[in-house]
Amino acid sequence: PIEDIKASSDKTSAVLISKSGEFAFQVPIKSFEFEKKLMQEHFNENYMESDQYPVAAFKGTISPNVDWTKNAEYAVTAKGTLTIHGVSKPRTILAKILIKDGSATISSAFDVACVDHNIKIPTLVFTKIAKIISVKVSGNLNPKP
Repeated sequence: PIEDIKASSDKTSAVLISKSGEFAFQVPIKSFEFEKKLMQEHFNENYMESDQYPVAAFKGTISPNVDWTKNAEYAVTAKGTLTIHGVSKPRTILAKILIKDGSATISSAFDVACVDHNIKIPTLVFTKIAKIISVKVSGNLNPKP
């Protein structure tokens, strides 16, 4: 691509069942904010069709088991289904969980190929838009009683 295009969202929600390792997260597509409003508009209307496909989601399990009571950093694997643009694909994603003083942070970086999720890039901007999107996620997991 000609330029880096970055977007971020702080509207992600996640659930983790610590005993079983079941994990899920979702993010509303329209919650991604871009540096330029026009990019945000094109992202929602032309590429992600966010009215038709309002969320991106992952559902699966995390392994190995984590000791949630001990301050430590764990390398884990999230294995499940990633759904973007209405297309679900099996994925295995490496992640890191950091436990510190009773709270946990999970983070990961992975790539998503537009073609895998039927995200079409118009020919007019084909050379400007990456065909593989680098995704970085990070979030706090707060225990519920």
